Amino acid sequence: MDTKPFASGLSENAVTITRVAYRQWHALDDDLVVGRGHAHHRPDGRLFVSIDAWHDIAFDRLAEVMVAKLPAPLYTVVDEADVEMTAGWRRAGFTVRRREWEYAVPTDPRATGLEGVLPPSGVSIVPAGQADEGLLREVDRAIRDEVEATVGWWQSMPAEVMPRAEGDTVVDPSKYAVAAAPDRYLGLIRVVTAIRPRIGLVAVRAGEQRRGIGRALLAHALGTAHRSGFTAAWTEVHESNHAATALFEGVGARPMSSNLELVR
Repeated sequence: MDTKPFASGLSENAVTITRVAYRQWHALDDDLVVGRGHAHHRPDGRLFVSIDAWHDIAFDRLAEVMVAKLPAPLYTVVDEADVEMTAGWRRAGFTVRRREWEYAVPTDPRATGLEGVLPPSGVSIVPAGQADEGLLREVDRAIRDEVEATVGWWQSMPAEVMPRAEGDTVVDPSKYAVAAAPDRYLGLIRVVTAIRPRIGLVAVRAGEQRRGIGRALLAHALGTAHRSGFTAAWTEVHESNHAATALFEGVGARPMSSNLELVR
């Protein structure tokens, strides 16, 4: 956030907030734009807000208007190192909901130690785009139900898909590789590649864990990225998800930054 403390000539009374488009606002000081606010729905249906302001006063006035005009709850994400931005949202009544570490994950099997890693006997890896959609949705739903019934942290994960018919949370099956037994799927990994590969999810059924399936899925996904010319992939891990932290750090992933999700 590029904000500055109170500046000469700028006062709270001088700043006016103007709605310029649907869920977009500008903070004006004598017709000069000194801040912008925006709200948008994430694919999971939650409403996220963002503000880019030149001064604390502009930030606070934008936040005040947006909070009054938008339906609760409201969410925002900030880089934890950006103390000014975090302080601004706290002044607006937002509190920390979750902390997430962003990791850079090497893809070279010689760096990850995953060279030659294979799934256990009787299990095969089905590459992305080749999974049976019905079985894919079945394992996704089963794993989510298992997590909610035990550690219960699924709702603290970044939700990326809108609830759909019958609780379907698989928007694009082509992004998933799976670990398959003869009669069902045992685990899955989702990788979305835009500028760089991003591992959004890796999970294994509760009764199939500690068999090396997660490492095999990760070996497959990272190996695929490496063969495509990418030297690193990225992922985010909730600070309380110790199993995921151990999995990624065990293959040489390095924490690069931490993000805070705040809610009001």
